[in-house]
Amino acid sequence: MKKSTRITIAVILGLSLVLLLFVVFGSKSQSASAQDAGNGPSDDGAGKARKAMASSAGPGTPDWLELPQGKGDMEGCHIVTHRAHMNGTLQRNYTLCYDQDLYAAHWVAYPLCSAHTSKGREETWGYDPQLSRVIQTNVRSGYGVSVPTANYPKNFYARGHQIPNADRSAVPEMQAQTYFSTNMTPQIQHGFNGGIWAKLEEAVRSAVPPEDTLYVVTGAIFSQGDELSAVRTIVNKNDSKTLPVPESYWKALLKVERGSDGVVEARTIGFLLPHEDLKGHSYSEFTVTVDDIEKLTGLDLFAGLPDPIETVSETASDWISFKKYLAE
Repeated sequence: MKKSTRITIAVILGLSLVLLLFVVFGSKSQSASAQDAGNGPSDDGAGKARKAMASSAGPGTPDWLELPQGKGDMEGCHIVTHRAHMNGTLQRNYTLCYDQDLYAAHWVAYPLCSAHTSKGREETWGYDPQLSRVIQTNVRSGYGVSVPTANYPKNFYARGHQIPNADRSAVPEMQAQTYFSTNMTPQIQHGFNGGIWAKLEEAVRSAVPPEDTLYVVTGAIFSQGDELSAVRTIVNKNDSKTLPVPESYWKALLKVERGSDGVVEARTIGFLLPHEDLKGHSYSEFTVTVDDIEKLTGLDLFAGLPDPIETVSETASDWISFKKYLAE
C-alpha cells in the first residue's frame, strides 16, 4: 500500500472517531442541560421547573381529589408536591401552586384525616427545598411590618400558613414541611390570622369524620381584576423583597362517599373572607359555594369528581348541613 494511501485512511479514521465522540458526548450534555432546566423526569408531577397549568395540577395524580385544574391566574406556576413518612410509608403531604413573581402560592391542596392531627407545635421556618431560594422570601423570622387596624393599633403582618401546621401536628415530618416559605403569605395577625382564620381552621379539623378524609384547598387572591399594580405590598425586613398582600382568602372542602365503582356521592362547601381585621365576625358569615370560588379564580376545584356529582355538589353553602353530613 502506498504511503499516501495509508495517510488518507488514517485521516479518515481519525475524523470519524472525532465525529463519533462529538455525537456521544454532545448528546449527553444536551440531555443533562434539559434536565437542569426542569424538562427531565419529575416525581409524579411534583416538578421543580416553572410549568404552565394547561389542564391539570400534575401528571400521575388523577385520583387526588383535592387537586384543582384550570389556568385561572396561575399559568407558569411551579406545581410542587411534598411527601413525608406517616405510619411507616411515604405519603403525600400537600401540593401547592407557587408563583415566583408573588413569592406566594395561589393555592395549597391536601387531604385531612384525624390521624394527621394531635397537639403540639414545633416551629421550623425555612425555605422550600424543592425550589431555588432565589425565588422565595426569607421567613426565618417575622416580616417586621406593622399594620394598624381599627381594633388593634399595634397590629402586624404574620407569616400566615395556607396549610395550617396544626393540620399536621401528629406527624412531625409533615408538620415541618408546613413551615416552608412557599406555604406563607403576609396575614394580618390580630383580627384575622390569630382570630377568625384560626377559628375556621380549627372548625375544619373538628369536623373531620373519624376514619374518613376531608379534601381541602386553601387559596389567596391578590387582585379582583387583572391589575396587580393596586395590590398592597410590604417589604420583608429579612431580605428586602417586596411581597404582595392578599386581598382575600378562600377555602374549599370536599367529602365523598365511595362505592364499588368509585365516588357515588359528594358534598362541598366554600369560605371566602376579605383580608382585614374581622374582630367580632364569625367565619360562618362568609360561606359560599365552590362554584362561587371557581368563578372568582378561574379554577376547576375537585375536578376529579364524576361530572354529574361535581355539578350537583358544588352549589351548597350551608355550613350546618355540611357538618351534619360529615357526622352521618
